[in-house]
Amino acid sequence: MLRHITRRTVLAAGGFAASTRLFPAVARAAESEKVNLALDWYPNANHAGLFLAQANGDFEAAGLEISIATPSDPTTVLQTVGAGRDTFGISYQTDVLLARAQGVPVVSIAALVQHPLTCVMALKTSGITRPRDLAGKSVGYPGIPSQEAFLATMLETDGSSMSEIELVNVEFNLVPAVISGNVAAVMGAFWTHETILADREGYPVDVLRVEDWGVPDYYELVLVASEDTVRDRADMVTRFLGAVERGYTAAIGAPMKAIAAIAKAYPETDQAVEAAGMELLISVWTAPGVPFGTQTAARWTALGDWMKQHNLIPADLDVSQAVRLDLLPAPAAATPTAGA
Repeated sequence: MLRHITRRTVLAAGGFAASTRLFPAVARAAESEKVNLALDWYPNANHAGLFLAQANGDFEAAGLEISIATPSDPTTVLQTVGAGRDTFGISYQTDVLLARAQGVPVVSIAALVQHPLTCVMALKTSGITRPRDLAGKSVGYPGIPSQEAFLATMLETDGSSMSEIELVNVEFNLVPAVISGNVAAVMGAFWTHETILADREGYPVDVLRVEDWGVPDYYELVLVASEDTVRDRADMVTRFLGAVERGYTAAIGAPMKAIAAIAKAYPETDQAVEAAGMELLISVWTAPGVPFGTQTAARWTALGDWMKQHNLIPADLDVSQAVRLDLLPAPAAATPTAGA
């Protein structure tokens, strides 16, 4: 889902490793293949593995010369990738399906996180510990229809409904809205980011994670490419994903080195905030027995069915065409566990 401005099959394998996948060896060419990656938001802990891969020369070793940038309008990432103006992009599983419904030819090629990051956030002093505690209260959100549907599902799962709350569009001013008391809670915060910002302001918060209250477990952030790219340049895509995986593996083993890589490219980075975010994100970049980047058809189908039930996408949309499960590099023979 759009949060910009303010901020294959599952393979049987062991634990996440320092080198869980190997991309094919690439003969050093006179000129590397140029690719670019459009971020979903300003550089932050979610992108740590990308910047560390770039700093460590992983893309270069894969025969790629990469440019990583935040677009002037991050809401257009899926359109620019679909049109081929950007080779790769970072977006959201929900948004990929919404874009496909509008005829944008984008495909998810890997998951950056294995579970949702979106949550309902409320001050600890509010006493809000479950969705039905929101009854009779105001709830802020960024005006995103899918997040409204998330909230409706959470309330219905806990015996309440949208008719019992006041929904307020606070745009992306989520932290100010909740700490000022303008609303009792906000939907749309990331439990790996806004919660940290609120705590640093002296306002500890509680969160209600969407997947704990009826919303299908989904991949919050995904890497995307165009249909043309995955059809015509599949080998390059696999080499790119191999480099990305190496970067995230290294970031799990050396979090502060990864944060330093972001800060070197973007000196304005608040390293303390991003370090705290990484501490939380490492647990969702992968999962026991699930290699980095993994996506499953079942997870995509479940989210697609839920979105169809909530009239977010057409009932006849072929969700299977929104994801490629065969582009990740083959697993390595040995997978020693990486340090955290």
